Amino acid sequence: MKKSRIIPILGAAALCLLTLTSCGDNAQADAAETTTAAEVHDMNTETTYKATAENVKLLGRTYFNEDKLYCALSGSGAEFSFTGTKCTVNVNGDSNAMNASAADNQARVGIYVNGERVIDDMVDNLRESYDVFESDTPQDVTVSIVKLSESPMSTISIGDIKVTGSVIKPTPDKDLFIEFVGDSITCGYGADDPVKENHFSTKTEDVTKAYAYKTAQALDADYSMVSFSGYGIISGYSDGNKKVSNQTVPQYYTKLGFSWSPNGSFVPANIDWDFSGRQPDVVVINLGTNDDSYTKSETERQEEYAAEYVNFIKTIREKNPDAKIVCTLGVMGDRLFEYVQKAADEYIAETGDKNVYTMKFDVQSPDDGYSADWHPSITTHDKAAAKLAEEIKKILAE
Repeated sequence: MKKSRIIPILGAAALCLLTLTSCGDNAQADAAETTTAAEVHDMNTETTYKATAENVKLLGRTYFNEDKLYCALSGSGAEFSFTGTKCTVNVNGDSNAMNASAADNQARVGIYVNGERVIDDMVDNLRESYDVFESDTPQDVTVSIVKLSESPMSTISIGDIKVTGSVIKPTPDKDLFIEFVGDSITCGYGADDPVKENHFSTKTEDVTKAYAYKTAQALDADYSMVSFSGYGIISGYSDGNKKVSNQTVPQYYTKLGFSWSPNGSFVPANIDWDFSGRQPDVVVINLGTNDDSYTKSETERQEEYAAEYVNFIKTIREKNPDAKIVCTLGVMGDRLFEYVQKAADEYIAETGDKNVYTMKFDVQSPDDGYSADWHPSITTHDKAAAKLAEEIKKILAE
């Protein structure tokens, strides 16, 4: 994938971005040396900002520390608006950034200006500076910085944001906020690689082309993704003979995330996620595809999956007391769906909590093609998003 650094010259009729965001750490508002919205600037003044919650809208789970906004999970990032003539964004890479042998595990970043992706880049330097916008006359601009690849392989941080023009400000929240908890399907594994025999690379991973992001778009919703390729409820992807118990999502759900790639002192798994901020209206769970590689048709293993699924629903409910919880499965195989249903039924019977639902995705069709390692094609993601969006509409209308 070629690096893209495009400086758009935008007119007044430029389209606005369909904003998809979520909340982050409240402590970010306390960061020092931050320009506030109360300050007034001449349009020719260049001002440097930090990516704090006071200045930007936080996308997904993020963490502000040492003047940088750390982003690990798919879809995490920042968004802001201003009126002016120029904008430059600095992004910092992790330990994989300068490692040529780790090229397939480096972070992929997308930066949007008024809805158009103007930067699509692999972060292969410890510090990247992107001139994302420039115009001869002041324009109304919305900038979105989105981590397109997942967290186990890579993390980034957003450093200085330099703007010539008015004070930057966070874009407003949407009315609906959805959290998606999943695996490679949610991450957009192989979305840009239509050859099923090819294998994983962050170069071809794009969360914005996956069903979860597209569901949020269809519902005009803010989002957060908690997803890791190869992970499950009781086991990660397996040859069927051995449980891969270290690759499970529930152990990281209450954390900022998880990554193998060091980024200074930033270790997502060591940071407790702050659930006291904005909470999702809906939580969608899509886990079981990797568990199925281990459980296969062995009833004892399938029952274990269902039992741990119940426990995971309890954790999600504890942290999100008012959310509708939607338990899904099926895009890459639906053998375990009856145990998803079993888990939901047992949880409801035990707790009396009626705000838990199930939905089976249609299994992907050969006619719709595949992506790398037999993952869903763009067509399959589109169909899955349409089905899930309609289900969420029905649930919210109850």
